[in-house]
Amino acid sequence: MLKNKEYLAKGKRSVVYKGLYQGKSAVMKIAKKGSPPNIIKNETRWLKKLEKYAIGPKLYSEGKDYMICEFLEGKRIMDWLEEHNKKEILQAIRVVLKQCMILDKLEVNKKELQRPTKHIIIGKKIKMIDFERCKQTKSPKNVTQFCQFLTSSNMKKLLDKKNIHIDKKKVINILKDYKKEQNEKNFKKILNYITYYKGTLIQ
Repeated sequence: MLKNKEYLAKGKRSVVYKGLYQGKSAVMKIAKKGSPPNIIKNETRWLKKLEKYAIGPKLYSEGKDYMICEFLEGKRIMDWLEEHNKKEILQAIRVVLKQCMILDKLEVNKKELQRPTKHIIIGKKIKMIDFERCKQTKSPKNVTQFCQFLTSSNMKKLLDKKNIHIDKKKVINILKDYKKEQNEKNFKKILNYITYYKGTLIQ
């Protein structure tokens, strides 16, 4: 179990603690009484499936109503964006978009990516957290939802300050093709439009 356990956060369905697991920084998520059944089981299922894609934290241990996983060092996306420059931000956006595309290919909908302020952690690596609401679906919307976030009013204000200007109407038009067919060609249209820097595609 978790050593040196201390309270970290509380959500609608669970309570999260931070501590050490086998000498590693870790978090323990415990389902609240009365929360929907199998929320922990659902999250651990997706963490196992996504581990090889390095999208979420590594799962260390699990039980009926709890799980222990890697603690991700870093900052929430909005705080991180405030502190970085245009090129770094576009590089981060590119990584997240690619992660969203992987989720779409796997036919899983994460659900929070339209407002992912608490769900994307940026440090040495960029990863997502909180997969308890993930759902298998034939029509995933991860790329679409993250693009909606990028063109939201709060993000527009922040990105404008960084000299990043994303035209909402243009994004909507590009997304129409992607919604019809979620393939690499249509995804690259989105990537190519959003992540150009000084005439060169960010890598």
